[in-house]
Amino acid sequence: VQLQASGGGLVQAGGSLRLSCAASRRTASNNAMAWFRQAPGKEREFVAAISWNGGTTYYADSVKGRFTISRDYGASVMYLLMNGLRPDDTAVYFCAVGRRAVPSRETSEYRYWGQGTLVTVSS
Repeated sequence: VQLQASGGGLVQAGGSLRLSCAASRRTASNNAMAWFRQAPGKEREFVAAISWNGGTTYYADSVKGRFTISRDYGASVMYLLMNGLRPDDTAVYFCAVGRRAVPSRETSEYRYWGQGTLVTVSS
């Protein structure tokens, strides 16, 4: 399975961006998907995850209330709507397909990873 993430860019603080992630195989529609991010010099961290049917979502405390994860039901496409962006949201954002239908906050629970898309938030 190959993942293609897109939608990153440069935005001012308080602005919005919408990230997309498309998987090459529809089999990903049976698995959870997630977004992680990695800032320069920092560990990769969990951002948000969604179950196979979109019924369950998890968010990191740092993005709760500002970011919304969604997916096209039955398709292998996932989105991350990011509102109220802050400079500390600056990172490379990675999408991933899970090993199971239920989401997780752990990187070890994700089998396939995209190449990442850079989000830069200026103050």
